[in-house]
Amino acid sequence: MDADPAEGVAALPLGMARLSKLAFDGADLQPVWRGLLDALVTAEDDAGPLMDLATIEQLYGNLAGGLKWQAAALERRVLYRSRCAAAAPSLRLLALAAPGDIGVNTPLEFLLEGSDIALDTFYVVPGRATPAALPAFDLAIVTVGEALANRAVLDEIGRLATAWGAPMLNDAQRIGLLARDRLPTLLADAGGLYAPPSLQVARATLARVAARAADTVAGCGFPLIVRPVDSHAGRGLARIVAPSELQTYLEPRPEAQFFVAPFVDYQSRDGLYRKYRIAFIGGRPFACHMAIADHWMIYYLNAGMRESAAKRAEEAEFMCDFDDGFARRHAAALAAIADRVGLDYFAIDCAELADGRLLLFEADVAMIVHAMDPPDIFPYKGPQMRKLFDAFRALLLERAGRA
Repeated sequence: MDADPAEGVAALPLGMARLSKLAFDGADLQPVWRGLLDALVTAEDDAGPLMDLATIEQLYGNLAGGLKWQAAALERRVLYRSRCAAAAPSLRLLALAAPGDIGVNTPLEFLLEGSDIALDTFYVVPGRATPAALPAFDLAIVTVGEALANRAVLDEIGRLATAWGAPMLNDAQRIGLLARDRLPTLLADAGGLYAPPSLQVARATLARVAARAADTVAGCGFPLIVRPVDSHAGRGLARIVAPSELQTYLEPRPEAQFFVAPFVDYQSRDGLYRKYRIAFIGGRPFACHMAIADHWMIYYLNAGMRESAAKRAEEAEFMCDFDDGFARRHAAALAAIADRVGLDYFAIDCAELADGRLLLFEADVAMIVHAMDPPDIFPYKGPQMRKLFDAFRALLLERAGRA
């Protein structure tokens, strides 16, 4: 394959963090969209605008359109530079990323926004030659999330890491341990923790279970959780309470492979469900958010946190008392997760069970961690996220020998 047509030169997009913040705040992105289209006509380097168009399309829910813009951008450049707050950065970070939707890589721009860390992102495209000259960097980090679709990219990154011999965070080969069907086995005997087994099942198997009205799917009794392989953010996720529901679930879905896991009821005594996101930075856990809802399929944006002062007060207490509260209660479980996963940076979604154990839903390096929530409504979040971002910066400096 031909090398990158602009060897060692990074395009300069507006970036996902800036565009996501505009969308999060309800801004009209149409003027930005039109400006990017104009830039395609006038700019000498059109890769940056193309990548921004890819991000905007996905922010509006058009995944297919966004991926087309991204493919066009990557045909031109595989290197992209994020804007840094400092004229003389304290460290130059190179992120190794995979092509794909905006949720496929660690959203580093959120972690580094406003910092003195310079960030370049190198998209590793299988079958395409690595640029002969990469931007100078002090430290590299693998940001590629776990997915079947990313395994070729992670294998290529593993080869690059061996060839470079440079300091690098997140061993590409260990990211595979986060697969939904591997992580429960990795953590099976960890004290104070329950990671429900998750099995990959073919569509045909689910269809046979539906037709025969069997009592289990691959050993999982009903109710169970079903989702397509490589799906995230709740896409295709469903709770199935009886075999007859499987056919209804499958009819509109095109996927060939699914993950099946037992449904675990984590409802609290007050009838509400509580879901936590925890980031691990150098093995230490940090609170990211707590979502409280009256339904089991919780995401922060569907939990009504903005609308409920009582929920926000509980989240604020969770964050302020995290080290002496949640993290101490689940110290053994959190330590086992950090040790056995063995990655420098990753995050988990979890809950607390009535028997005191930590219930693990999933883990990945690509979970979003941000400080976009308005400070007038969430005044407690700014200090907590600053603590997390500072810890991430400290980790980078330490691993680069700059501490």
